[in-house]
Amino acid sequence: MAAHVPQIKIPATYIRGGTSKGVFFRRQDLPEVAQVPGKARDNILLRVIGSPDPYGKQTDGMGGATSSTSKTVILDKSSQPDHDVDYLFGQVSIDKAFVDWSGNCGNLTAAVGAFAISGGLVDADRIPENGTCVVRIWQANIKKTIIAHIPITNGEVQETGDFELDGVTFPAAEVAVEFMDPADGEGSMFPTGNLVDDLEVPGVGTFKATMINAGIPTIFLNAEEIGYTGTELQEAINGDPAALERFETIRAYGAMRMGLISDLSEAAARQHTPKVAFCAPAKAYVSSSGKQLTENDIDLVVRALSMGKLHHAMMGTAAVAIGTAAAIPGTLVNLAAGGGERTAVTFGHPSGSLKVGAEAKLVDGEWTATKAIMSRSARVLMEGWVRIPGDSF
Repeated sequence: MAAHVPQIKIPATYIRGGTSKGVFFRRQDLPEVAQVPGKARDNILLRVIGSPDPYGKQTDGMGGATSSTSKTVILDKSSQPDHDVDYLFGQVSIDKAFVDWSGNCGNLTAAVGAFAISGGLVDADRIPENGTCVVRIWQANIKKTIIAHIPITNGEVQETGDFELDGVTFPAAEVAVEFMDPADGEGSMFPTGNLVDDLEVPGVGTFKATMINAGIPTIFLNAEEIGYTGTELQEAINGDPAALERFETIRAYGAMRMGLISDLSEAAARQHTPKVAFCAPAKAYVSSSGKQLTENDIDLVVRALSMGKLHHAMMGTAAVAIGTAAAIPGTLVNLAAGGGERTAVTFGHPSGSLKVGAEAKLVDGEWTATKAIMSRSARVLMEGWVRIPGDSF
């Protein structure tokens, strides 16, 4: 019988961050050949997660057979000045031999600070005995700075608490995450030059609209003007083909006004952006999980469409747009939340509520976003070693 190479073990931690889960590594703990990008690294991560799996189950690995549980993270002491940790995120394909390094996972960001502290990647003099440790994260995939505020009790990361995050079953400690400079600098934050426009949509009507580019280009409408309350769940809109067609027409004319397309016919080939969303002042409703939200729980309600359908909760990029628009007095989002100066809003979405903050300022007559802030939570589920066959890379 042929001799088989025994398993090797690699120090790793399995962590929930936000509504995602991933296997976290310190770069120095990986086999030497995997401490640099390349095929060996990808092969190790694929085998850890249990991919590629033609059955789509990831039974022979740590993955959970969904995109939000097929994730890996590699952390290292930061190579950048004034940062503590470099955060590299690998999205592992379930059925293909592929690790996608092109983007960030906003949810797992919440777990990066805690793991960096526990893993000795943050200098001891930056960690208070009690209070909050500010971890400066360099997001290596997208070259952006993220700041995580990690609660500390008796010199250790505080993971338990009563902060509830819709989409996560059990409460935990709150982790505030700041996404710095969230606008990608594609032209003006308000492409039309106005905080509110009259958007004329032939055959549909003329509507007040706030068209903003922060996080992702988004067209915000008043729910009431388009015949909604802002408390709708998915089936109310996704089961109504005429409504979806009307939203797509509004989106196309909005894209034209924002300068994203030059001809209406181009909208069909540009489904991802802009997003179209509608908002209203806070109202009570029951979320998709059966949770009752009252007017006192939220500042406003927002519903957003993504890829032609009402989203089940809220896209992270659109949440940045909501927070940024809410911070600018006079936008429809700001007015729905009650108007005035505000640095944070809690908005109701179909799955529950989410708090997002943003800071925006006027520079030479133009609004710019300096940061967007969201609260998440994170919890270590298991730590030790993952094992993989020694010849799998």
